[in-house]
Amino acid sequence: MTTTDLSSLQQQIDQAAEQIAEEVIAWRHHLHENPELSNREVETEAYIVEQLKGIGIGEEDITTGVGGHGVVAYIRGGADGDEDKKTVLLRADTDALPVKEDSGESFASTKVDKDYPGGPFPIAHACGHDTHVAMLLGASKILFDMRDSIHGDIMLVFQPAEEGPPQGEPGGADHMVAHMTEQGFFEPKPTMAFGIHIGAGPVGAIGYSVGVQNAASETVKITVTGQQVHASTPWQGIDPMPAVGDILSNIGQIYRQVDVKERFAISLGHIVDQGRFNIVGNQVEIWGTVRSVDDSVLDDINKRIERYVGHLAEAHGCKGEVEFLDQIPPVVNTPEWVEAVLPVYKHVAGDNPVSEIPVSMGYDDVSEFIARFGGVYALLGGQDVRYNADGSVELTHESSRGLVPNHSPKFYVNDDALAYGVRLHAHIAVGHLMGDVNSADKGVDK
Repeated sequence: MTTTDLSSLQQQIDQAAEQIAEEVIAWRHHLHENPELSNREVETEAYIVEQLKGIGIGEEDITTGVGGHGVVAYIRGGADGDEDKKTVLLRADTDALPVKEDSGESFASTKVDKDYPGGPFPIAHACGHDTHVAMLLGASKILFDMRDSIHGDIMLVFQPAEEGPPQGEPGGADHMVAHMTEQGFFEPKPTMAFGIHIGAGPVGAIGYSVGVQNAASETVKITVTGQQVHASTPWQGIDPMPAVGDILSNIGQIYRQVDVKERFAISLGHIVDQGRFNIVGNQVEIWGTVRSVDDSVLDDINKRIERYVGHLAEAHGCKGEVEFLDQIPPVVNTPEWVEAVLPVYKHVAGDNPVSEIPVSMGYDDVSEFIARFGGVYALLGGQDVRYNADGSVELTHESSRGLVPNHSPKFYVNDDALAYGVRLHAHIAVGHLMGDVNSADKGVDK
């Protein structure tokens, strides 16, 4: 393909993104007002399918119920070319959070899930997944209209349960990948995976890390078992609470046992006790998370946690067990892929900053796709701020809400950011299928 032809396609994308901006905003507002928690994205799934069909994608190219309430759809390129055509996988996550929204938006969520395990919970798109879905739908509309000019296929993946399914239920990217593998979606496998996460940063700014961008993560469940007894006669049973106290206070010592240069975090944030004010309970569960930018460090930390739990519980006459659940690999953008996408980032961002940022201890299971197929994860700013030359942050107008982190009840996204995400998806797809957005890194078979 000539440079002129590719430039023409790029111009079409930018013009189309401007033309459909209001429609994308309307999609986003609907999704924001109607959030659903992980593994419960029933209406979200149906809404996505409705819009895909409205775009023109046929039922034969849409599959629902993938990995729970996930949707996989295809846009089949129609341009002539060699038989070794590529497939780009574009991914958006669809679930919301158990957060009571306090954003001040006119379209803020008032939804409550009364039946969710551990609930009832207020629900909000406090991590921007509503924007992720709307941006990918917008790119889908543009790419479908251009399909006859594109050589290669576009796989649209709307993934549920990124925030983690309820305990005991399968869900998330690894579950969706397994389901997609069983159904033959990866034969042949995609040649690139791409996703976007919106966050606290100037509208249109794009961030990236070279190498590890998001930490590996896992859920840790610690179970301490004693012997239930009446509170008036504690000597007749075994109280698990003293062991729990020692575990909570002593696991912090692991930070003194691992080289200070290694980045990791252990957070134990939820305790479930079977007792009551006049009963010494039989068992206590401690739930938390472990993060690290290095899988080998994570393995070492896990061994140390198991040692502490087992020995401290035994010292109190209890039994201590540890389970490591929901293990998610780190998001890794290889240098080769970053080099390939940077021209696209700069084109889409325009006058907005495109900058390398430090690794985040937050996880994202888009890593399940990127690790398998190669690719990158873009970080898009969506708030009413600007960066000054000295690195400080300035509000863009008097009513700006400033920088508000994801998962905050006050988290917000300026709708102007959506067009940047639409263009990013579309430019990456066309650049990979028709241009130079390529790398020798094709991921690792798992």
